[in-house]
Amino acid sequence: MIRDNLSIINANLPETVELIAVSKTKPIGDVKEAYNCGHRHFGENKVQELVNKAQVLPEDISWHLIGHLQTNKVKHIASFIHLIHSVDSFKLLKEINKQAAKHMRVVNCLLQFHIAEESSKYGLELPDAINILDDPEFSTLDNINITGVMGMASFVNDDDQIRNEFRSLKNTFDQLKLNYFKNNPDFKEISMGMSGDYQLAIDEGSTIIRVGSIIFGHRQ
Repeated sequence: MIRDNLSIINANLPETVELIAVSKTKPIGDVKEAYNCGHRHFGENKVQELVNKAQVLPEDISWHLIGHLQTNKVKHIASFIHLIHSVDSFKLLKEINKQAAKHMRVVNCLLQFHIAEESSKYGLELPDAINILDDPEFSTLDNINITGVMGMASFVNDDDQIRNEFRSLKNTFDQLKLNYFKNNPDFKEISMGMSGDYQLAIDEGSTIIRVGSIIFGHRQ
């Protein structure tokens, strides 16, 4: 099933879009099955589950932290994480930099923006991000690399609303690219779109989709 599902998604995926298989709550065997199909990018929501899986699965997996990250948990993933999607404060960014420096690494990060109606979702507003990027201390963070933005659309059945939310994130990306990252080729990622809305996200410019249930099946 997992092999077939991956094949179907990849067959229709533009070359410009990276598929993150969201393996949260899924057993090791499911991740191995996807890995054996050639898939290498996996996303987890919780640090402890991510660490547990990384310890027993092949080292060439690129792990993505896509859930809310507490500063006291950064130290557990700083040595190996491929991309942190969910940076939503300057405090967190500074902690990632501090822990990455201990491992002599530069950790790639996305700034997470609040684009949904639900107040329960995390994320920055554009003025928050501008305050971070304008802060003199930001330019001293040598062990982080901001490679783009991330957002989660509202959990609704209204395609127009979802499309508008994705469009707002693309606009935010464009503003930041123009004003802060014009000369940084690494700033190129827009992480938006999940199992139910990734086609809309791709239409609106997504470069990374985070897909779980239509690969692994719905959570038990």
